[in-house]
Amino acid sequence: MENVYDILIVGAGPAGLTAAIYGRRAAKSVLVLEAASYGGQIINTPDIENYPVEAHISGFDFATRLYEQAKGLGAEVRFERVTEIRDGEVKTVVTRRHTYAGRTLILATGSENRKLGLDNEDALVGRGVSYCATCDGAFYRGKTVAVVGGGNTALEDALYLADLAGQVYLIHRRDAFRGEESTVARLRERSNVTFVYNSVVTALHAGERLESVDVTDRSGAVTNLPVDGLFVAVGRVPENQSFAALIRLDEAGYVAAGEDCRTNVPGIFTAGDNRVKSVRQLVTATADGAVAATEAVRYLGSL
Repeated sequence: MENVYDILIVGAGPAGLTAAIYGRRAAKSVLVLEAASYGGQIINTPDIENYPVEAHISGFDFATRLYEQAKGLGAEVRFERVTEIRDGEVKTVVTRRHTYAGRTLILATGSENRKLGLDNEDALVGRGVSYCATCDGAFYRGKTVAVVGGGNTALEDALYLADLAGQVYLIHRRDAFRGEESTVARLRERSNVTFVYNSVVTALHAGERLESVDVTDRSGAVTNLPVDGLFVAVGRVPENQSFAALIRLDEAGYVAAGEDCRTNVPGIFTAGDNRVKSVRQLVTATADGAVAATEAVRYLGSL
């Protein structure tokens, strides 16, 4: 085990990196641990339009600026997957390579894509099934695709794909979208976008690649829809499994913490999309990071 940090942060998305900035500005030693790449899910957003001050910025550019700011202030960032956390006089975080100790811990693990749960879904990832339109959309230029979902991510994916694909079907299980009406209005203006309401995808058909999907409406009627690609945007699942035995979670698996970002374990805080909250947006994730780090610094002052 290496030296004891003032603040350990699990997750290098907007919440975790903002926490690192606030921790370093308070002159605390900070280590951020991230399983994959910095930025979290925002890195796949082509154009952010609702963040204060920045009228337009790509998710990649936003995440990169945040990462560079945290590093510039002296935060350490290591790309290692966390497998376990332990409470004690100091908090212990175990990765696949090392064990780290901290006086406080901030969990900013975010969430992962929710799947449809259909046969062959996993096998067809990369062969017609995708969870990231900006990552894979270019492969479907001029082709027919479907997007499943009714929130902002699904709407943004459909809008992005409308600039590339020949035809886009937007499939939603309800009769109205949950996402921003301004984006819905822009989609209505696209001649190559078709809305499919009150319907769910119930089967995937493929040879070597996805060839079509079955769409079932509320009456039970099934329509086979030929598509080259299916983009799934039906929500996220909080990535809290590695510490579920220690931290109190709600029934959906989100960390049970209020606006002060304090968990049920003293000295352990949470921030971002993995905690219980009514609004999950970029601005609320960064706000959580600021709050969690401020509370961690306050906790350190009480030791």
